[in-house]
Amino acid sequence: MKRILITGENSYIGGKFTEWVAQWPDKYHVDEISVRDDKWKQTDFSSYDSVYHVAGIAHNSSDPKLEDLYYEVNRDLTIEVAKKVKKDGVPQFIFMSSIIVYGTKNECIDAGTKPNPDNFYGESKLQAEEGILPLRDENFNIAIIRPPMIYGKDSKGNYPLLSRLAQITPIFPDYDNQRSMLHIDNLTEFVRLIIDNEDAGVFCPQNKDYVKTSDMVKVISDIHEKKIYQKKLFNPIIRKLTRVNLVNKVFGNLSYDSKMSRYKDNYQIRNFKETIYYTESL
Repeated sequence: MKRILITGENSYIGGKFTEWVAQWPDKYHVDEISVRDDKWKQTDFSSYDSVYHVAGIAHNSSDPKLEDLYYEVNRDLTIEVAKKVKKDGVPQFIFMSSIIVYGTKNECIDAGTKPNPDNFYGESKLQAEEGILPLRDENFNIAIIRPPMIYGKDSKGNYPLLSRLAQITPIFPDYDNQRSMLHIDNLTEFVRLIIDNEDAGVFCPQNKDYVKTSDMVKVISDIHEKKIYQKKLFNPIIRKLTRVNLVNKVFGNLSYDSKMSRYKDNYQIRNFKETIYYTESL
């Protein structure tokens, strides 16, 4: 049996992972611990096979008042936890980083693309990676996961906003774009496999299918039996506004080359339409 500790109590990603591996009660035991205060420092981690570090500030903010907090939580706390995990003899540390370490201006990321964050969210994640990688040795595996946008049932962020819009608007732009996304079930299965295989390295998982925003909106509206018309007449305006952050998040391009997301075992268990169905189901 694999014993797994999630650092980041009551987190969305951690909670969904716990739910997912509950399918195999004889194979996995999962505990969650809060790292909001210093009590975790007194906890003995030595009985665990893997620590899955999901604690962090996930939303992207440009508020300069939050900059110090981002570095404190996303970088400093991550490094501190990783050092304790190694000291206590746990053989694997898994860190949830982000595609944002590559910046927001790369439309397609491939194996030759170097991390180049352009905000302190991405920079804090990258500095955390750089701070923990030197800890890796033959007895201590470090797995860094750089997911694109994560979505699923009860998720937060941009997806719920897009879902609500798809259910109320009668018209939506038919605009060509390509985005990598990662459904929570595909992520949790990927992490399960990383733990089973005791893997180390930098990983960029994504859904098998790229997403066109207008296609996603159409599928959502169909599930809710709402009629929506998609028109190209807005496209010239959208092209001119793609440098606007909100417009770029909805209609911009941001994807991984599919080769970057290959893994020796299949984790892409949900196709595009299935992910939307499971996300929208009551």
